[in-house]
Amino acid sequence: MKTSKTLILTYSALAIALNVILGTVVSSLKIPLLFLDTIGTVLIAVLFGPWWGALAGALTNMVLGVTTEPSAIFFGLVNVAIASVAGYMGKRFDFRKWYIALLTGIVLSIIAPLIGTPIAVAVYGGLNRSGMDLVVLWLRSAGESVFASTFISRITGNFMDKIITCLLVAFMVSRLPNFSKMINKGKSNAA
Repeated sequence: MKTSKTLILTYSALAIALNVILGTVVSSLKIPLLFLDTIGTVLIAVLFGPWWGALAGALTNMVLGVTTEPSAIFFGLVNVAIASVAGYMGKRFDFRKWYIALLTGIVLSIIAPLIGTPIAVAVYGGLNRSGMDLVVLWLRSAGESVFASTFISRITGNFMDKIITCLLVAFMVSRLPNFSKMINKGKSNAA
């Protein structure tokens, strides 16, 4: 039991680092339609359940809030919701199957902007210095409201990002040795 918790905590620490590093690199490059800042959250949620995923996701945003920008902490709610959905899908279905990952990515691409849009509008006025700002500004110039512009840009970006994220996680999970044994140990300790 102790070994299993140590394994979960080790994987979680690596997942937080993965979220921070990939999210920071993609954000610095201002790549539109891609964030990759929740891949570790999804991975931990699928492997060990939604509670561990939520913890990894929330801690990711705390780290980003301390190291990059304090307002990143507010987006921890999005990471917790992502972990909840991914963890549920990981418990109920075989996440190694591409179509389960695809379906999860589609669901996440809707849920994440539903939660993130009000936060982005309240904190940043809809702009958050990412590649998606171009879409927001273009929609605003076309006459859309701040909320609609922000939501449309976020759902567009999340559609690509969350599907890619979930497919990458499915690939990673399918390559893990002793996947079934790890999942069963992690889930029994996650409760």
